[in-house]
Amino acid sequence: MAREIFDGTADRDAFSWSSMISAYAKGRRSKEALELWREMRLARVAPDCITMVSVLSACSDMGALAIGAEVHQFVEGNRVEVDVKLGTALVDMYAKCGDIENSLRVFRAMPAKDVLTWSSMIIGLANHGLGHDALSLFSEMTSEGLQPNEITFIGVLIACTHVGLVSEGKKYFSSMSDVHGVTPRIEHYGCMVDLLGRAGHVEEAMELIRSMPFEPDAVIWRALLGACRIHKNVEIAEEAMARLRVLDPLADGHYVLLSNIYAQANSWEGVAEMRKTIRRENIQRVPGRSSIEWENTVHEFVSGDRSHPRFGEIYKMLEEMMDRLRQAGYRPMTSLVLQDIDEQSKTQALAEHSEKLAIAFGLLTTPARSTLRITKNLRACEDCHSAIKLISLVYDRKLVVRDRNRFHHFSEGKCSCKDYW
Repeated sequence: MAREIFDGTADRDAFSWSSMISAYAKGRRSKEALELWREMRLARVAPDCITMVSVLSACSDMGALAIGAEVHQFVEGNRVEVDVKLGTALVDMYAKCGDIENSLRVFRAMPAKDVLTWSSMIIGLANHGLGHDALSLFSEMTSEGLQPNEITFIGVLIACTHVGLVSEGKKYFSSMSDVHGVTPRIEHYGCMVDLLGRAGHVEEAMELIRSMPFEPDAVIWRALLGACRIHKNVEIAEEAMARLRVLDPLADGHYVLLSNIYAQANSWEGVAEMRKTIRRENIQRVPGRSSIEWENTVHEFVSGDRSHPRFGEIYKMLEEMMDRLRQAGYRPMTSLVLQDIDEQSKTQALAEHSEKLAIAFGLLTTPARSTLRITKNLRACEDCHSAIKLISLVYDRKLVVRDRNRFHHFSEGKCSCKDYW
């Protein structure tokens, strides 16, 4: 309805454009927000600060770095005053679009910062695996007399999680209420379960869940299940799965994780049971979506996608890419595919994962040795993670991949996460 009124208005002022873009950004309809921003610029309507904050939010959501940088250039070119809100939006956009260096540059140049600015920068560093830098920034923040809040501590605990700082994480968690008067919420307990579980303290993570002052939600049980996959703990994985089947029975990722845990333990009966459950309960897989920005347009792919206008060229590049990876030692992890299909079909299904399609498009369209930036809506699977490490080596490229959990910086056959994700 709002869009119909907007489209029917002949004389649209900056307020009309801003309201519509803001509505799209708040509703996570980021693609429409960015399309409208492009129309606004073509209509030569000067945006205000509110519009630019909304556009930057949409860029953050989509991983649209070039469009976000264009907004930043407009701000600088027109000498727009960067207030705390706009500055924080720029910090957040650059961090979420994979450019942590420019995020820090904007942060350091801001004359005034509030707790949200500091928290955004801490979370940005943490999500890029720069845990020690994030914790140093937290110390700097508190030494300047700023009081951290709940969001700040999520960043601090994520920082500890991504670099495996268990004892430090415990100290920060205790200091929340003891030193800073911040009561831990379920999200903070979730971070602690993730921290303990990833570091191999699975039983301690389970004890923490039992002692929580509130009922654990699906996110917490999912973190525990993920830890069980890393450390091959079938018993606790089955307990976590029993809770998840009550709290979030239709999320396919749980079943995939438990199936992988069974496969690691050579429990093929367990794998078969997971496959039967998925069929019997008609659990639908959430489609993996990966996007890459090229020529100021976000190109999105789903697994097996053939809808792109250049899909013929993309699949030809994909075939060449997979051949080169096989020559470099890549072996598809077909145990990750739960569909009841033959090995060749499983290999093909893995090759057509959305991030591999986005990378093939990037290799096709961008100059040699330029950095590829990919945004994915789900956690990167082990097969793609392994393949992308090889892609960075074989094609001499840097790849920055943002998945649901964190950023992965791939270069020279290695990943910044050191396979700890």
